[in-house]
Amino acid sequence: MLPVLAALRGRLRIPISIDTYKSETARAALGEGAAIVNDVSGLREDPALARAAADARAALVLMHSRGRPETMIDEAVYGDLVTETTAELRTAVARAVEAGVPEERIIVDPGIGFAKRAAHSYGVLARLPAFAALDRPLLVGASRKSFLRDAAGGRPPAGRDWATAAAVTAAVLGGAHIVRVHAVGEMVQVVRAAEEIRRAV
Repeated sequence: MLPVLAALRGRLRIPISIDTYKSETARAALGEGAAIVNDVSGLREDPALARAAADARAALVLMHSRGRPETMIDEAVYGDLVTETTAELRTAVARAVEAGVPEERIIVDPGIGFAKRAAHSYGVLARLPAFAALDRPLLVGASRKSFLRDAAGGRPPAGRDWATAAAVTAAVLGGAHIVRVHAVGEMVQVVRAAEEIRRAV
């Protein structure tokens, strides 16, 4: 990772995001020019990661998940999906702020596909406006994920861009500020069209 970051330094006009839940990895990446840390564990795995982001004055994405990859599907049990997800994200935000990350540098991600069955992932998209209660920018990463498999006729990830387009549209209409995608050029058109629809309401 580090040689790639070093090679990109000064060559991009956009911030570089590093995905990690390890504070040591985050510090190394931030030292080489990364400006955003995306923690899929929401600070559950390594709370010191928040301090690393604070020291570097980096933005911090806190994603909702439960358990580890091998156990998270067993933990996808919710009485009220949005209430519980929001509460757990609020706890993660509080931890980050306590560690010194300014609230304005925190982004939240409801974690589509993480500790969520397909119905839960669709439920997050359907009720996305409720996450506005967190008062933080909202990132949604639905692109090509397994919850879209059936809608895409059982196709593998690379064949799910049409289903992704529907999910991205729902995310934008639901208030997402950032969408994480693979087919960037195509999804830019989807986002722009969805934004025009949202503005027309």
